[in-house]
Amino acid sequence: MASDETSLEVAPSTFDGRHICAFFNGMDEHYRVLRSFITDGFDRGDKAFHLVDPERREDHLKRLADAGIDVDEATASGQLEVHPWQDGPLHGDHFDQDTWLAGFEDVLQSGPASGYAKTRFLAQMEWALVDMPGIDDMIEFETRVNHAVPKYDNAVICSYDLSKFGASTMMYALRTHPVVIIGGLLHENPFYVDPDQLLAELRQQRPARVGVGTAH
Repeated sequence: MASDETSLEVAPSTFDGRHICAFFNGMDEHYRVLRSFITDGFDRGDKAFHLVDPERREDHLKRLADAGIDVDEATASGQLEVHPWQDGPLHGDHFDQDTWLAGFEDVLQSGPASGYAKTRFLAQMEWALVDMPGIDDMIEFETRVNHAVPKYDNAVICSYDLSKFGASTMMYALRTHPVVIIGGLLHENPFYVDPDQLLAELRQQRPARVGVGTAH
C-alpha cells in the first residue's frame, strides 16, 4: 500500500488515451493521490476539465490552489474548467446516456479546438448516487465510454469514494475501466471486460439489473 504522503508517480504517457477508475477512501486521499496527475497536466500545458459535486466546488478550487495552481489565471485562459454535475450527466430532469456521451466527446475534443494538445478529464462519480430517472444506465454509459476514449489522446479518470458505493457498483466499475488506481497505485486492470461483450451482458439482464445504490 502507498504511504499517506504518496502521490502518483508515473510517466505522463501512462495516462494518454486511457479510461481509468480511481478508488479512494475519502476526499483527502482523492486529492493527495491525484495531485501529481493534476499538476503535471498544468505543467505540460494540457487542458483540465473537472466534473465535481456542486457542494464541493469551492473546496475543489481551494485544493487546486493549495497544489500551486493559479486557479484564476487558468480559468480565465480556458485551461481549467470546473463544472458541477448539472452541467454534465445530471443536466435536465433525467440521465440520458446518449446525450451525455455526446457531451463527453465534445469535452475530449475541446482541448485541440481551443489550442491545447490534450485534455485531462476528472470526474467525481458520486453523481451516480443522485435519485434521478435513467441513472441505472450509468454502468452502461461507463462501458460505452471505452469506445470513445481511445479515439483521443486524453486521460479520463473516474473517481469513486469507496465509502459511498455498494460492492456491486465497484465490481462494475472494475469491469468497465482498463486501468485502476487503488491504494495510491496505478495498475492494469485484470477484471476489465471488452465493452461489446459487457454491453451485450448488461442489455440481456437490464430488467433485473441492480441500481448503483450506496454501501449502506
